[in-house]
Amino acid sequence: MDNKVLNRKPGYSTAAKSATEVSEDRPSLPLEEILEARSAGPDRPARPIRDLDRSSHYINRELSLLEFHRRVLDEARKAQNPLLERLKFLSIVGSNLDEFFMVRVAGLKEQVAAGVLDAPPDGLTPAEQLVEIRKRAFRLMDDSRHCFSHELLPALEKQGIHIADYQDLKTKQKRKLKRLFEEVVFPILTPLAHDPGRPFPFISNLSLNLAVLVRDKRGGEHFARVKVPGTIPRLVPLKSTERRKSGRLPLSITFTWMEQVIAAHLDALFPGMEVVESHPFRVTRSADMVIQELEAGDLLETMEATVRRRQFGRVVRVTVNGGMPRHVREILMKNMELEKPDLYTVGGPLGLSSLMTIASLERPELRYPPFSPRQLENSSEGTEGDGIFAEIRKHDILLYHPFDSFVPVVDFLKQAASDPGVLAIKQTLYRVGSDSPVVDALLEARENGKQVAVLVELKARFDEKSNITWARALEREGVHVVYGLPGLKTHCKVALVVRKEADGIRRYVHLATGNYNAVTAQLYTDLGMFTCDPDIGADATDLFNYLTGYSAKRQFRRLLVAPINLREEMSSLIEREIRHQQLGKSGHLIFKMNSLVDKQMIKLLYRAAQQGVKVDLLVRGICCLRPGVAALSENIRVVSLVGRFLEHSRIYLFRNGGNPEIYMGSADLMPRNINSRVEVLTPVSDSNLIAELCEILEAQLADNTNATLLQADGTYTRIEAATRRVLDSHQYFIDQADSGDILSP
Repeated sequence: MDNKVLNRKPGYSTAAKSATEVSEDRPSLPLEEILEARSAGPDRPARPIRDLDRSSHYINRELSLLEFHRRVLDEARKAQNPLLERLKFLSIVGSNLDEFFMVRVAGLKEQVAAGVLDAPPDGLTPAEQLVEIRKRAFRLMDDSRHCFSHELLPALEKQGIHIADYQDLKTKQKRKLKRLFEEVVFPILTPLAHDPGRPFPFISNLSLNLAVLVRDKRGGEHFARVKVPGTIPRLVPLKSTERRKSGRLPLSITFTWMEQVIAAHLDALFPGMEVVESHPFRVTRSADMVIQELEAGDLLETMEATVRRRQFGRVVRVTVNGGMPRHVREILMKNMELEKPDLYTVGGPLGLSSLMTIASLERPELRYPPFSPRQLENSSEGTEGDGIFAEIRKHDILLYHPFDSFVPVVDFLKQAASDPGVLAIKQTLYRVGSDSPVVDALLEARENGKQVAVLVELKARFDEKSNITWARALEREGVHVVYGLPGLKTHCKVALVVRKEADGIRRYVHLATGNYNAVTAQLYTDLGMFTCDPDIGADATDLFNYLTGYSAKRQFRRLLVAPINLREEMSSLIEREIRHQQLGKSGHLIFKMNSLVDKQMIKLLYRAAQQGVKVDLLVRGICCLRPGVAALSENIRVVSLVGRFLEHSRIYLFRNGGNPEIYMGSADLMPRNINSRVEVLTPVSDSNLIAELCEILEAQLADNTNATLLQADGTYTRIEAATRRVLDSHQYFIDQADSGDILSP
């Protein structure tokens, strides 16, 4: 990539520091230097491999996902990260693994049960995948608990944050917990016996339980299950009145585990019985849902019923501690119909996701330093002219969250809701959260007499309940609510405002890579673009007509829309880059995405690399492409960034013979995104915006703090920084935000 593309001056009101500049305190590493070693070799490998379908050329999807979870664990182990942030990463690993078993492992088990022998491109059958998953998942679970016990617990102790076992507490603390148990916990608990007259109790998904054995006066032993209530905190705080010796730190605080508190007082639940032993166990059930949409008379009601059934899915994993004896394990395995590989024995706490309670403590010195995102000039109501609409008319605006504020997106909708010239608002909603200023603006627009149409995706996994609630609320106020197309998830992020102005009707469009969620906009890196380009506006209108009505449209003016034309157009753009390379015009592709799975797209990238096209991939999570293979992918480099923020934006750059063409949007290169979701990629035409996107790509490819490099064997190695040449791309853009720059179109 030539310097004039990568180093074009950004379109900020104050010139931003280039990612290629080397400062005294935070020197950076230019992209050209990173690519130099790769470009020094032959552009075209001899005798390229022709059989691109060979299974050895592909990495298994599920194993690649587990590698991503390991990279998150590495952030918990990284001593440079603030302590509570490390604990947060460990909690995220626990949540990620829960979802992995609920969805991915559950799906594979269903395939095995159905006798499915079909293998993905890597060649592993469902049964073979499950065997390898168990090995890697167990190592990941074991390593996570080692990190907690041997790295994080001692560090927390030094900061006055103690997580103690009940048996190690002081007598005074135990007395306090006894009162808590008697007054608050005991009335909630319901011991459930299992004997010939009483069936084995149902164990709900992600529930923490105690397997209890009691002995009656005649010596007979009986099994009972006690559920640890999810309505009370699992980590019980016990505040201390003692200050640390230094006198500078706040009061220390001690936590203990609720399951241990309950276990210590089980005699109250079984009066007249002897409690022989108790052991914690945690259950994970299948939570994936298949909706028979074509047979559903009312999709909203069908989704509500299906969400309620999620708790009753098949058990796919049970975690226990090493102290649970064989006879208790056999009771659990028999009654929950477990296979031996489904039982995972781990040391330490069950369910690391509960650690988020402590990770959320108000200890700012143990967290990432706060920063103030840049604000968009003249975006709010009451400014001269007509606010954000006047700014968009000047030319397109790009926002890079969380470094740029999400407020302009809310302002855009709020102004549209109250502006007398606005006739209609149309929007897609995928994940908006439980408290949504975006939905509030749409409701206000309807109250003000605007025509409002909203597509609410009810099938957004694990957000179904929230989306059902919002759909009901919007419908009650008279908003036109639709739930998408049968067989497709609507994953694109588009808002269209139709406004009557002095010179006629104008359409304003916001297109984004991330959800309309004000909370995650502070945690994820995402892009959003405002435009009133007539062709994009017309395409947005056609898109909503496709979503809300009936349409056989196969062509769009500017947008790439899945499943209509995205695969065809993306393939054509990659083929064009191959032709540029063949004509001696230095082909180069830089793709940034969450996941790369689609076999057809991977084969195209292999072909491009074999022809000498340089391929740089920023893939946060799953990557099934195998880089660095001789005569196949020597020209492909795959980098994963895991750090302070969750990388969520998608950018696709085609060098195009020195006239770069860039797309951004919601689509990853996965079969589900290209074939069975409604996705949108939008071209970015404004030269200043192209420069900003190039700067993002350049900084991330040069990152040697958060980045790891995918190896040909599917493992990742951390990119080591050269002496005094350190670049943390997240911090780089935080520094820009903190510099006080105001985004100005």
